[in-house]
Amino acid sequence: MNNSTLSQMFSLLSKLMEIHGENSFKAKSYSNTAFAIDRINEQIITLTPQAVANIRGIGSSSASKIFEIINTGKLGILEEIVAKTPKGVLEMLKIKGLGPKRIHTIWKEMEIESLGELLYACKENRLKLFKGFGEKMQASIESAISFYLKNKGKYLYAQVCDFAKDIYQILKLEFEPATVINAGPFALQREIIENLAYIISSSPQVISATLTQKHGWKITDSNEGIHFDINGTVKVIIYPCEKEDIGWFSILKSASTSFADTFKKQIVDKNQFKNLSEKEVFSSINWPYIPPFLREAPEIITKYTPKSPIIQDHQIRGIIHSHTNWSDGSNTIEEMVAGCKEMGMEYLVISDHSKSAFYANGLNEERLKQQHLYIDNLNTQLLDFTVFKGIESDILNDGNLDYDDDVLSTFDIVIASIHSNLKMTEEKANARLIKAIENPYTTILGHMTGRLLLSREGYPINYKKIIDACIANDVVIELNANPHRLDIDWRQIDYVLNKGGLISINPDAHNIQGLQDIHFGVLMAQKAMVSSKQNFSSFTLNEIKLYLAKKK
Repeated sequence: MNNSTLSQMFSLLSKLMEIHGENSFKAKSYSNTAFAIDRINEQIITLTPQAVANIRGIGSSSASKIFEIINTGKLGILEEIVAKTPKGVLEMLKIKGLGPKRIHTIWKEMEIESLGELLYACKENRLKLFKGFGEKMQASIESAISFYLKNKGKYLYAQVCDFAKDIYQILKLEFEPATVINAGPFALQREIIENLAYIISSSPQVISATLTQKHGWKITDSNEGIHFDINGTVKVIIYPCEKEDIGWFSILKSASTSFADTFKKQIVDKNQFKNLSEKEVFSSINWPYIPPFLREAPEIITKYTPKSPIIQDHQIRGIIHSHTNWSDGSNTIEEMVAGCKEMGMEYLVISDHSKSAFYANGLNEERLKQQHLYIDNLNTQLLDFTVFKGIESDILNDGNLDYDDDVLSTFDIVIASIHSNLKMTEEKANARLIKAIENPYTTILGHMTGRLLLSREGYPINYKKIIDACIANDVVIELNANPHRLDIDWRQIDYVLNKGGLISINPDAHNIQGLQDIHFGVLMAQKAMVSSKQNFSSFTLNEIKLYLAKKK
């Protein structure tokens, strides 16, 4: 029972009370409790009830409910209000742009209780007849519902990572000595996962009986593998296979459709691959061994060799793009430094939010001076580690950064990012980004499209124009490793590399745990065949100091 879970429960309680039109003061107090929990560095479960009650924004009433959850795993008042809320109304909370007040109107005044009804109402122009719902809002809600429904049943790689490993271990233990192999989109390291797939060298009958009778998994389909439902989580598909065929079969099931189709053309007789491993199968058709994560476009066959220097986790030397409690981060600079050193890093770039990001406690000029003095003092105390003065400077609507040149010149690294006015035409987005890229103080272009996977599509851009502008102006392109972003898209990185540009795998960390997100960026970089020499955050401390000195 961690802080995140507790915060989510109180936030949901607050929203549901608003939706039901209950006491607004109480709803606000539960919202404040959720916010307070998010700001605490210690795990609440380690604190005493009195200590929790003394935390600003919580109080004794909420503290008692927190410990009700800790002791029972439940919150009675939340369970009661959930029970009397239609499932479709609960689902509306997942739609971008629909807050509790609008949902209250939709449910109580429009008498709509499902997303299907709401989408139909949008198409019939019924929403704009109600107060607070104009034509633009109606169109925005219709678009958000369509986006949500299109992506329903899909998950971020990071969301299923631990679950996928747990399932793999269950299958290994259950079917030993049979071979168990990861397959499907997880083996391909895709950013969005629709199912978890595994190959087992066992019969369909044994697999079905074992997993339904011993583990309670439910079979939902038996075409093209055995499809299982595990308590409504991500779909699991198991492909039974004869042991002597597992080499060639695993290639087919751990590849894109186009790669698999190209491979199938090499099969004259399936017996030609009997009892061969994956590597032996590739060798027998004179192909290099292609790792699963690269089995996307068939053209990889001519690009990849076993000597291709693809980046690995241990080749990240520093953390670039991190937020501290000076803006909207949860940890102090010292705590972030400690987290970096524990990972074996050589440096940390502090890039708190700039002054335009008022919603994220962005730093004005006076606070910047204080932070820079603080970092200077801290660096005198650190051995074999450096903290760089950075900023994530907002790109304004006209393409300017939100500090004057005299302020921008005080930073070691400036990450230029768009956070506001995201609804743009391609022409507007291109012009805005290119002007920021051409600013002589811009070091890195942050999360190029502003996308949030499964939540928000990025603004439209001409990738090639933006990448060309970055290379012409010696600006590094961020591969934002936050699993919700993974932006720049790995499919566009090939163009960057071919043009001689640099990417920078950055975690965009807002707490110590967020530092570990660097791993998800590495996975995407591997799909694009990025080497450590082509990644800015793989530069050693001395290399990055030299690079920054030349740029200045």
